[in-house]
Amino acid sequence: MYEIALDPIVEEQISAVPEQALYPLAELFALLEAAPWSGSPYDPANPKANMLTHTFGERGLATYLVLEEQREVYVIRLEWP
Repeated sequence: MYEIALDPIVEEQISAVPEQALYPLAELFALLEAAPWSGSPYDPANPKANMLTHTFGERGLATYLVLEEQREVYVIRLEWP
């Protein structure tokens, strides 16, 4: 299992996410705790990098780092257009 850590900006972004996105976001965090490498590479030209993205809900996108040695997923941005 990996621990989820949130950048302070992400904490602010969560408060701005619509209510219908909160459950899918919680599901994403649960998934990332168990399978953080399930996302897509942030930079397709560097598919083995530890910076990934993962969709949630109908339109959400999370960008995060997998810190393997610390067993941590550090979420750096959330987008919900």
